[in-house]
Amino acid sequence: MLDSLYFLRIPVPERQGEQQVQEEDEEKKEEEKPILCAQCNAIITRPAERIEVQAAHQHTFFNPYGIIFQIGCFRQAPGCRYLGPATEEFSWFPGYSWRIAICKSCLTHLGWLYTAPDKEGFHGLILDCLIQPE
Repeated sequence: MLDSLYFLRIPVPERQGEQQVQEEDEEKKEEEKPILCAQCNAIITRPAERIEVQAAHQHTFFNPYGIIFQIGCFRQAPGCRYLGPATEEFSWFPGYSWRIAICKSCLTHLGWLYTAPDKEGFHGLILDCLIQPE
């Protein structure tokens, strides 16, 4: 009886779009990788938290002492805690006050938390102080 059974193996062609789905999955995995503190590798935020403020994610500013900072804007940064009272003095974003943002783990200065009474707040984090997923 088994002599009369044949098994036919037919290769299934790759479905169109399957490669695109795989690429999207890889991009999603990349988005899930956290952004870390460059000093201690603590999780600070995630790429999905990147936002544009004043039509850009990245900004270059200098403080009153002439120190230049390149910052990125992020909606949330749960790996940060904050120092000092909020102030509008020398704010790089008109209408926003700021507080210093530091790493919860190692206390390294990472940037600033910007808040405004009638607008959503955000973090301006110093990009050189972060390790971003590749």
